[in-house]
Amino acid sequence: LIPEKAAEVKEVKQKYGDRVLGENTVNMAYGGMRGIKGMVWDTSLLDANEGIRFRGLSIPEVQQQLPKPTGATETTPEALFWLLLTGEVPTQAQAQSVTDELNARASLPDFVVDLIDRCPSTLHPMSQFSLAVNALQHDSLFAKAYHAGINRKDYWGPVYEDSLNLLAKLPLVASRIYRNVFKDGKHAAVDPSADYSQNFASLLGYGENKEFADLMRLYLVIHSDHEGGNVSAHTTHLVGSALSDPYLSFAAGLNGLAGPLHGLANQEVLRWVINMQQELGTDTPTEDQIRDYCWSTLNSGRVVPGYGHAVLRKTDPRYMAQR
Repeated sequence: LIPEKAAEVKEVKQKYGDRVLGENTVNMAYGGMRGIKGMVWDTSLLDANEGIRFRGLSIPEVQQQLPKPTGATETTPEALFWLLLTGEVPTQAQAQSVTDELNARASLPDFVVDLIDRCPSTLHPMSQFSLAVNALQHDSLFAKAYHAGINRKDYWGPVYEDSLNLLAKLPLVASRIYRNVFKDGKHAAVDPSADYSQNFASLLGYGENKEFADLMRLYLVIHSDHEGGNVSAHTTHLVGSALSDPYLSFAAGLNGLAGPLHGLANQEVLRWVINMQQELGTDTPTEDQIRDYCWSTLNSGRVVPGYGHAVLRKTDPRYMAQR
């Protein structure tokens, strides 16, 4: 696939390299480059009215067409990973091969475990996450290959290996932080016979809950890619363009995700709702009370977190899939 894709890109640049994509305005430059056509993103497309498509497939089509583990009601991020990288719907065996590959790589160096465990519980989980991923960079195959003088045509090989290694370790890192900060600090091991989401659910302490494991599969699948213009994806892409290895690039993306106008909105919206209930003195405020509280927030120069979307103009199909 790599030589074929390289030839395709070369042909497109030769044929259409001088083609104008659109006009830019001053507001675009000052407004975070919104609306500017400035990148190619093969793996997904976000439509303002339709929502996200992965390699041309909508979320319901992904749920229907991609294989599921035995006894599960949802497909896996491993199956979606195959689809994103190849553009082809995987067979059960192909999806399982990704699961097996990730499980074989799922371990953390002792010094990274010690680093996470030494973090104070008051350090935000996202800061701990970024710290751990940066530490994992110690074992970057691409960084070592670049230092050794690898030909640039072969960059993709160690980058791919780094990416698989990182993906395999993320559930171990995230669950360890979660168990240290919010639970008892006890940690489980990866089950080599389980899929990625089942293992993550077990590492978090909810592996026996079949519905939770299926929800984890769905959640990881529908959030696997969302075009490249959002803060975290764009940051990862931008840092990677400097030939920073996948660990450094992903850690940078995590730092973008931690912002309150991006991933941290998931936390901030809960705080906002809880504060509203406390200030209004009720768990079931009326529509008028909610409206007045929203205006109070906006008029104070703050934002109402977690509501609305920079691109979507209809209900997010990711929400609909989880109902």
